[in-house]
Amino acid sequence: MPRSVTLIGVSLAALLLGGCLARTAFDVATAPVRITSRAVDLATTSQSEADETRGRELRRREERLTELQRQHDRQAARCTEGDTRACQRAEAARAEIAALAPAAP
Repeated sequence: MPRSVTLIGVSLAALLLGGCLARTAFDVATAPVRITSRAVDLATTSQSEADETRGRELRRREERLTELQRQHDRQAARCTEGDTRACQRAEAARAEIAALAPAAP
C-alpha cells in the first residue's frame, strides 16, 4: 500500500510540475524578445510624443518672446527718460528676441 501511494504521489507531482517546468522554459525562451522589445520601445519616440514635445517647446519660446517684448518695451520707455541702465537692458532684451525669433513659428 505505501508503494502505491508513493507512486500516485510521484505521478501527480510529475504532472503538476511538468506544467511549471514548461512555463518556466517558455519564460526563459521568450525573455530576450521581451527585453529587446521593451528596450526598443524606450529608445524610440512615437510621432505623437515628438509632436507634443515640439508643441511644448514652441509654447515656451512664445511665452519667453512675449515676456522679453514686455521687458524691452518697459526698458525702452525708461531709456527715453534718460536711464542709461534701462537702455542696456532694452538692448539685451532685443538681442535675445533676435536670437529666439528665427526659431519661433
